[in-house]
Amino acid sequence: MVDRRQFIATALGLSAAAIGNLPAKAATMTYDEAVTASRIPLQAAPRDRELVRFATLAANSHNTQPWIFSARGNEISIAPDFARRCPAVDPDDHHLFVSLGCAAENLILAASALGWHASPVVDGDRIVIALKQASPVASALAGAIPLRQCTRAVFDGKPAAPEMLRQLENACREPNVAAILMTDRAAIKKVTDYVLAGNSAQMRDKAFMRELVSWMRFNETDALAAMDGLFSRVSGNPSLPSWIARPLLSVFFTEGGENGKYREQLDSSAGVVVLAADRSDKAHWIAVGRACQRFGLQATALGLKYSFVNQPVEVAALRPQFAASLGLGERRLDIVMRFGTGPDMPRSLRRPPELVMQR
Repeated sequence: MVDRRQFIATALGLSAAAIGNLPAKAATMTYDEAVTASRIPLQAAPRDRELVRFATLAANSHNTQPWIFSARGNEISIAPDFARRCPAVDPDDHHLFVSLGCAAENLILAASALGWHASPVVDGDRIVIALKQASPVASALAGAIPLRQCTRAVFDGKPAAPEMLRQLENACREPNVAAILMTDRAAIKKVTDYVLAGNSAQMRDKAFMRELVSWMRFNETDALAAMDGLFSRVSGNPSLPSWIARPLLSVFFTEGGENGKYREQLDSSAGVVVLAADRSDKAHWIAVGRACQRFGLQATALGLKYSFVNQPVEVAALRPQFAASLGLGERRLDIVMRFGTGPDMPRSLRRPPELVMQR
């Protein structure tokens, strides 16, 4: 469990001496308290810690949080944490580098809000972000950072207004990245067929299932101990003791049941967006991540929800077929997201900056 006073002090950037002055009304924090502490409004200082905190609120695969930050002077770098890679679902680290791009976009937007112009450069595996003082620029996207979440729930089926669709498309604009936004029901059904085929392939893959289960957190205690992973309540499932939940997985977490959920989720969505980079390398995957994060933030700012349905791009055998069905030839597809109007769901945890920053 998380020490309440330590976590609050960490979240607020308090000194070690100040920790002892915090009220000790309980020894531990609840899950919801930990989420709230990690998502407090952006503070002006300490600058680097605050920028990293907002960066870690980015979307990332399996909530593995596969990043390491370093800060020196007016430069912050983001490097991959390969100890958190997922070789079964992401054998070439594609999703990992997309996740780094998502974090970089958050950091860039947060920096602008604090009065720093951020210039990112991809240097091998790292993203190096140079900061130069400028006038603060408030934006709806920066304001959406602590509110954004991937909502794995059924939406209300209502179409999105044309102006919303225009803003969502604009949010995806990134050099060398194409965005295909679909709202036609026939097009969404075609995507659904590929999602279900991909889900079936993954659930029949023992290595994929072992890896997925290893990142599942079945209750608040497990989630707070790790501060990462896929907490059951975030996806609408009950919180249960691990000794009960694990044996029940084979009963309730089935191919047919999951395919039914994905079909209902996609049928209820206002649309689907597919992102594809011009080339398949780390720099382009990072670019996809930046576009992907802006899409999620723009959806949040518009009062919409979204979630990933990446099965057609994660299953290598399906990927070229899916690309051909969208008229993209041999291009590698990177990200698939659905969006619409839906409910708030419990939010996932993030590790505090002190655990992801190198000294």
